[in-house]
Amino acid sequence: MSRRRSSPGSRPRRLLHPGAWWAWAVGLAVVALRTTNPLLLGLVLAVLAYVVAARRSDAPWAGSFAVALKLGVVVIVVRMLFPVLFGNRVPGTTLFTLPSVTLPDWAAGVSIGGPVTAELLVGAFYQGLRLAVVIACVGAANSLCSPSRMLRSLPNALYEAGVAITVALTFAPQLAVMSSRVREARRLRGRATSGPGAFASSLVPVFEGALERAVLLAASMDSRGYGRHGRAPVRVRRAAAALTLGGLVLCGIGAYGVLDASVPLVLRAPALVAGGLALAGSLVLGGRRSDRTRYRPDPWAGEEWAVLGSAAAAVVGVIASGWAGSALDPSVYPLEVPQLPVAAAVGVLVAALPAWVAPEPPSLASVAAPPALEVAA
Repeated sequence: MSRRRSSPGSRPRRLLHPGAWWAWAVGLAVVALRTTNPLLLGLVLAVLAYVVAARRSDAPWAGSFAVALKLGVVVIVVRMLFPVLFGNRVPGTTLFTLPSVTLPDWAAGVSIGGPVTAELLVGAFYQGLRLAVVIACVGAANSLCSPSRMLRSLPNALYEAGVAITVALTFAPQLAVMSSRVREARRLRGRATSGPGAFASSLVPVFEGALERAVLLAASMDSRGYGRHGRAPVRVRRAAAALTLGGLVLCGIGAYGVLDASVPLVLRAPALVAGGLALAGSLVLGGRRSDRTRYRPDPWAGEEWAVLGSAAAAVVGVIASGWAGSALDPSVYPLEVPQLPVAAAVGVLVAALPAWVAPEPPSLASVAAPPALEVAA
């Protein structure tokens, strides 16, 4: 017998390494956190949607991006309503005035009601849009790869924390799966599937089902011995702990320096690189305490490096725009028309390359079933 092979010249379908997808999503999230420019944030959102539409599979968790977009809309609405109702009033172009309530002296700086200005609404929209794009980045990563595959790719030292993180990350995709199942069940029973009433009555079973499936995943991992400890010398454990603590401190300082252009140069990328190296050393040392066997590990090939490079290009582009003095944060007081920073925009457009360079994912049936066989004549 011989295996049925793909047609000549066609790239084989396979699932990209989950670490590459998460690195790509984190890179775009860094771009979103560095700016409040609505043009650049909209471009990031468009790139996310394009890549997800081009490279998502037919797995149940592929609908997580749509759920993240809906959650982002809610975040924007809440972020704009909060300053309208309780925000600090600033001078500007008054659009309308709400009935106000007089507060005591100890609540100075907080107001209920009053004049609502265009500057206040625009500033709140910029902040809400930035948070919504970050949520969309997480939803895109959940749509493009399975959380369980990401757990399987984690280093041994992070396996215990990875189990907890996987359960948390599984909740969002399972929420999308349970939502579609509850909607289909209501449709089969002749009940309404849209509207406030249907949403209210479906809320409890959707959350209950998603939480139950996440807890079952954690129980199955525990029953299979995930996170089992091995033996390691005391000096190795202490060195791993010291490297972890120092690496986290340096990464925190470096991340703050990358996001804030006023921080000295030595506390930006150098601190971030040093922290990353320290954390890598701690993972190597800490991995000696965990005994684990990997079955069919995900490969890291040229496509993964290309996806990682596209994310790095987006981060470099937004940093270059910040150094060049481009309008990453358009003025709100007074209002000004936002301008698209060229370097950051080019970097974000490069981040759309995974739609072409990443391999097409196989269908869910081909992943679950063994390869088809044919009898040779």
